[in-house]
Amino acid sequence: MGSSYKTFTLTEQLTNEQIAFFNEHGFIHFKKFINPETVSSIIDASKQVEQNWIENNLQKVNGVPIKFGKDLDGSPIVQRFAFINQHHQALSGLLLDPRFNGLLPLAGDGARLGTEEKDGMVFNHYINGPESKFTKMGWHTDGLRDIFYGGKLNPMLNVGIHLSTLKPENGGLKIIPGTHKQSIYQMLFRKKYFLDHQADPEEVSIIPEAGDLTIHDGRLWHRVAQSSVRGEESRRRVIYIPIIAGKYAPKNENSPTVFYQRFAGIVK
Repeated sequence: MGSSYKTFTLTEQLTNEQIAFFNEHGFIHFKKFINPETVSSIIDASKQVEQNWIENNLQKVNGVPIKFGKDLDGSPIVQRFAFINQHHQALSGLLLDPRFNGLLPLAGDGARLGTEEKDGMVFNHYINGPESKFTKMGWHTDGLRDIFYGGKLNPMLNVGIHLSTLKPENGGLKIIPGTHKQSIYQMLFRKKYFLDHQADPEEVSIIPEAGDLTIHDGRLWHRVAQSSVRGEESRRRVIYIPIIAGKYAPKNENSPTVFYQRFAGIVK
């Protein structure tokens, strides 16, 4: 497949070609899901939430630790927001787009957007500056979470809404297509979780433009590569919202911090 692959346009119902592509490769990339004005309004909303959380010294949302960092000028920023959809109507409203319903069948019967489950809508803000602590992430699968939760491995798809236009040198999401069909053994032992950052000969780079939407199966091996550029050019923002099948497990403000999130440095 190499670094180039076919991209698609998302409407309210997936085509047979789109479903077949996803089932074979474990990911799909849709162009221009939202327009530039919507991208700007979402970024503005995240800044309002960020200001609120910093002023109130919030440390966790529904049991999930907030990842703080420093911007290029040294000012505090939030680099990973969990459940941000519960904190601004621009973000909860985005999830009412009817095209999301068309994506749910990719995870099978009973699938839903995880607005109240796992980490809800996650908003990541990467910046490669002198004080950055959140610049890359080693190889992993999200399937390990279900093993930590003590549950069976239900399909969990990650929907990415990209708010920055990337070039190859920006790093970003790398996946190994087809590995969503691997055995549990390969899922556990093919790579060293989070410690291995080596490029894989079979990996594909997801290089989105602002406004694009991607979906990848959480059972795929994937990593976040470090940007080779620094400073303002390295800034990128992306939203992830899970599509979940299986038992409904909402979280609230009394939810405990799950085991693997105590290693907050490795959670995306």
